Amino acid sequence: MRTIGVEEEFLLVGAEDGAPRAVASAVLRHASAQTPADGAGHEPGGDLEKEFTKEQVETSTRPCADLAALLDEIRAGRARADASARHAGARIAALATPPHDVEPTVIADRRARRIREVFGQTARDQLTCGCHVHVEVADRAEGVVVVDHLRPWTPILLALSANSPFWRGEDTSYESFRSQVWGRWPTAGPTTPFGDAATYDRLVDDLLASGTILDTGMVYFDARLSARYPTVEVRVPDVCLDPTDAVLQGALVRALAETAVRQSAQRGGRPLPPSEQVRTELVRVAAWRAARSGVRGDLLSAVTGRPAAAAVVVRELVDHVRPALRETGDELWVEEQVETLLARGNGAVQQRRWRHEGADDRELVARAVASTLA
Repeated sequence: MRTIGVEEEFLLVGAEDGAPRAVASAVLRHASAQTPADGAGHEPGGDLEKEFTKEQVETSTRPCADLAALLDEIRAGRARADASARHAGARIAALATPPHDVEPTVIADRRARRIREVFGQTARDQLTCGCHVHVEVADRAEGVVVVDHLRPWTPILLALSANSPFWRGEDTSYESFRSQVWGRWPTAGPTTPFGDAATYDRLVDDLLASGTILDTGMVYFDARLSARYPTVEVRVPDVCLDPTDAVLQGALVRALAETAVRQSAQRGGRPLPPSEQVRTELVRVAAWRAARSGVRGDLLSAVTGRPAAAAVVVRELVDHVRPALRETGDELWVEEQVETLLARGNGAVQQRRWRHEGADDRELVARAVASTLA
């Protein structure tokens, strides 16, 4: 069974006022002091790490084959991050953008400062938090099969995870405004099918040769081959308010990967023929629709390319990967979690519900902290 791992980015917020706090250095120092000197039990995931700004930290799980184990890892990582944040007078909040109007502070790192210098406002606006899912692959060739197959389904992952309706103190009318801010990076977004690993590598070389990105770490494709692990990294989702929603992302990504490999084997390992490839322009439009509507409006069907109710489109995804879910024993859990999410809404729906109940920024963030650690 393929293993999956999840990286989550969190806001560091004031324990009293809920406003973002630039205390990442203190949080990471405390977390480091809790780590055994020999690093036992901390490979290759499970650590607390820096992010681009001082108002953020990132957690990562170990690779997990079982969804219950993954949920335990996610909850433990969140609890560990919050415990260290408390020592700096802060808490963690699984909000993909803050409701406050705030100017983020870039970490004291030469690379981060260079990125801010080169990319200007795009970099200055990046107080956003995502969820990155890693799914195990046999090798880079299999990884490209997965990357190519995932393309039309990634907007649905975004809709399910959308958790960023507010930006600079305003309601944006989007479910995921993080995705709109993140999409300003020159390499962000969907890619055209690669077909093989050599083509993928040539494109990365060409991007570096363009002089536009600083290094391979700035290859921000929606799905990319990991530079560190034998995995495909899916970078589309917002950080999820509810930890079980993050597990759902992992389950769906794993099922999509397994479905991709099976379909490739049925074609004798040949790439998808052009007639079966969804145009990148349509994937981009579908992603915009998902960011705007989330699970409360129409999405573009990955099957027909036409608009349909979000519930219909999400269930098409579940049907597409059902054989893979059944084989891993995840089918019933995924079906139940999808229906739960559709009924209660994603993080954006929950945030707006709190706002309509009268929550100001402080109260909204306090509720988010509680949900983060549920």
